Amino acid sequence: MDIKNYQPASDLLKDRVILVTGSGDGIGRAAAINFALHGATVVLHGRNINKLEVIYDEIEGLGAPQPAILPLQLSSASAIDYELLVNTLEKQFGRLDGILHNAGILGERVALADYPVDVWDDVLNVNLRAPFVLTQALLPLLRRSDSASVIFTSSGVGQEARPLWGAYCVSKFGTEALSQIFAAEHAGEDNIRFNCINPGGTRTAMRAKAYPDEDPKTRPTPEEIMPTYLYLMGKDSHGISGQSFDAQ
Repeated sequence: MDIKNYQPASDLLKDRVILVTGSGDGIGRAAAINFALHGATVVLHGRNINKLEVIYDEIEGLGAPQPAILPLQLSSASAIDYELLVNTLEKQFGRLDGILHNAGILGERVALADYPVDVWDDVLNVNLRAPFVLTQALLPLLRRSDSASVIFTSSGVGQEARPLWGAYCVSKFGTEALSQIFAAEHAGEDNIRFNCINPGGTRTAMRAKAYPDEDPKTRPTPEEIMPTYLYLMGKDSHGISGQSFDAQ
């Protein structure tokens, strides 16, 4: 099956509750809107409340299920912050059917010899520690779903190390491992799966920062890579776990 050209049913995610981290713009925004348009109640996560409110209004304006907003600063979130997040989701929904770990930061494009340690810590906190802690904290709610999907965001530099990609590269190698370990440790649970998506070079602000000389029009939009996200979040991928997919 060519999932890059996957054609989802219009009600693919009907009555599903899905958390999308980093949904303020780029791929997270496109995924949140697409999940909502296919019937999901989307929990919008991000740092910027104003951006989340714009997307909230956009989703409501499209006639999709009313979303929710959950702000959380991933780089500095404490155990209490995560506990509050879990309690809020439990009270509001009672379960969780999916997480798209999309939030991420690029860090610096410099040699390791010159890499600022504080930036290294921030990148690892947001890109690797947060998906681990968030998944761990939300496992009890995911287990209540009949078919829960956890999607981690990888990268081409999460599969092949490249110079000058520093902490971002290390965080994405770690993300691949994180997904595979969660999948292996929960292989006996048919109702929960863990996979990675490498979105590839996409027309986003992060891509523009990483490749300032590139013409963004040569790259697909976030909207164009959504078939892979919908496939992995919906019931058609039930039973697939521990895999890494390229969205392009």
